[in-house]
Amino acid sequence: MDTSTPPKHVPFVPANTSMKEFTLRAVLLGLVMCVILGAANAYLGLKSGVTIAATYPAAVIGMAVLRIWKGSVLEENLARTAGSIGESVAAGAIFTLPAFVITGAWVSFEPGEAYWKSTSMMIVGAILGVLFVSLVRRVMVEDPSLPFPESLAAAEIHKAGQRGAEAARYLFWNIGVGSLVQLLGTFGLYGTDKDVAIPIGELGRSGVRLGALGSTNVLQTGGVSVLSGPTVSPAYMGVGYVIGPELAALQFSGSVLAWGLLVPLMMYFLGPQLQAFIPAGAGEAGWEGQAAAVWRYIVRPIAVGGMLVGAGYTLFRMGSKLTSSLGRALSEVRQGAPPMESVARTERYMGSKTVLSLIALMFLVMIGLYVYISGNWIAGLVAAVVMLIVGFFFATVSGNLVGMIGSSNNPISGLTLSTLIIAALLMVALGVRGTSGVAVVLGVAAVVCVSSAVAGELLQDFKAGYILGGTPRSIQIVELIAVVLASVVMYYPVYILQVANIKGGGTGFGDPKLPAPQAGLMAVLSQGIVGGDMPWPLVVTGILFGFALILLRVRSPMLVAVGMYLPIATTFAIFVGGMLRWASDTFSLRAGNNEAQRARVESVGILIASGLIAGEALTGLVVAYFKFRDLEIPQVFTSPSYIAGLIVMALLGMLMVKLPLSKAGRPEDPAPPAVIM
Repeated sequence: MDTSTPPKHVPFVPANTSMKEFTLRAVLLGLVMCVILGAANAYLGLKSGVTIAATYPAAVIGMAVLRIWKGSVLEENLARTAGSIGESVAAGAIFTLPAFVITGAWVSFEPGEAYWKSTSMMIVGAILGVLFVSLVRRVMVEDPSLPFPESLAAAEIHKAGQRGAEAARYLFWNIGVGSLVQLLGTFGLYGTDKDVAIPIGELGRSGVRLGALGSTNVLQTGGVSVLSGPTVSPAYMGVGYVIGPELAALQFSGSVLAWGLLVPLMMYFLGPQLQAFIPAGAGEAGWEGQAAAVWRYIVRPIAVGGMLVGAGYTLFRMGSKLTSSLGRALSEVRQGAPPMESVARTERYMGSKTVLSLIALMFLVMIGLYVYISGNWIAGLVAAVVMLIVGFFFATVSGNLVGMIGSSNNPISGLTLSTLIIAALLMVALGVRGTSGVAVVLGVAAVVCVSSAVAGELLQDFKAGYILGGTPRSIQIVELIAVVLASVVMYYPVYILQVANIKGGGTGFGDPKLPAPQAGLMAVLSQGIVGGDMPWPLVVTGILFGFALILLRVRSPMLVAVGMYLPIATTFAIFVGGMLRWASDTFSLRAGNNEAQRARVESVGILIASGLIAGEALTGLVVAYFKFRDLEIPQVFTSPSYIAGLIVMALLGMLMVKLPLSKAGRPEDPAPPAVIM
């Protein structure tokens, strides 16, 4: 067993270097990006249920603007940190606020009725997300088992602009490649996704024709499952390359279990009985739509149960580290923090006394908010306690997941559903039912959702700052400013979209033009639990499944459950990226490359992957703007070929393997700077 001590981390900007960082121009630029990128993601999330990572657009824009004034790399990092956090507040808003309207818990979403309640929940959740992560920042950022793929990619963007033409060339050329590939797919030159039919027979084992599910296609073909090919996505492939084959395979295994085992078994054996679990009218016509409904309403609740156990197991394994972090915080409160001047710049962070005092203040605000929503002092107090405990619990889990797979793939809605289930059970136990019960359950879920999203994004920013040599205290302060500003303004994009939808002939949140899918699911589950209609056997099945994974010594049960929860096309693409990393490492080893040569191959591969991730994110932002303005995007082919998409993916794979291998260099050449994971 290797017992050697890992090398001491050396940041890009050493701790003893004095450099401009927390400047007015960096803060203002970051706040402007925070609002704009957050609003863009609010639109995109309500329309499609997905948001785009704001880290890369914020990094590139911040770098371009601050170069005009010869800004430093730490100023660029601070601006990106503030600019990217608006996406997290937006995610929390769109995943939960529409659910209050859909369930009828709020009779109106007009500003006079909903603005202050929405803003209060977002501010409390966002501030708590910053504070919770501040307590565990050090232990998680310095954990060598967490690769932090998107932190690494963001840091590489900043470093490439500083350390010479060669690194910048690899990065920025591949930003162009990622953007071009994404644009070609947007214009319909190739298909990005493809569902594959799996026909198994016309009759289920129950002897009932599967056509009874309401699909004539099932009756005719007997197909009972759908498997998707990998999404043609430079970003997903890049994330898989960075996190490596093991984590990518773990996540993909969950999708294989969901779509290769659970969905076909349920459709084959249960037939029409599945309608007991699927809301009336759910699922598109055709057996493909029914299979998707089975995944959404049956498999996903099982995945949520697995995520609950996975989250607990994740915290259990982090127990000693978390205890150490909290013990250090309490010790600072009792004994006082050391003078700021005596601590290295890269180790300066907000005092634990300040952090814990702010948490206590937010707790009091929550009590008042939940008492007002529920009309019950006991329910309000219990809800606030639940939010504090579960919020810290899931903020830490969210940070751990971001460390493994990045914030773009962080299943915030799944963590929020877990919170919703816990809160709803407690409200039912306290006898709080009806509309007020639904409202307080959604109130807890909303705060935890924002808290978890902000916590994951902030930990990602902390890691990027750790790599670059940023000052943690400056990052904490600018994040607190940014999340408050984002919370104050984020109601309005959501409100404007709802009003525009109604004026355009729609019904508001939940209709086909403004589906708000995550909020719709929150609404269904909150009403189901409080009303006694929740399919608990599915959640319990997931819990038992999670325990089985632990007994089997699976490295990350949480990641397997996340794979069941995410679309298989997404996890498949990440898995492809992981396999490309395996191929690159294997070919480099077989070529007889020494340690320095393998390090060069890895460094170039990471730069390429980082560029592909950033390129797709930037293009996604442009596409979101076109959608926001209702501008039509031209389509070359109305039914683009997925085979062409697979060819594009193969070409990307060749780029990600062959180019790094060609840059191994000579055995006597020095190794490049270490890639800090």
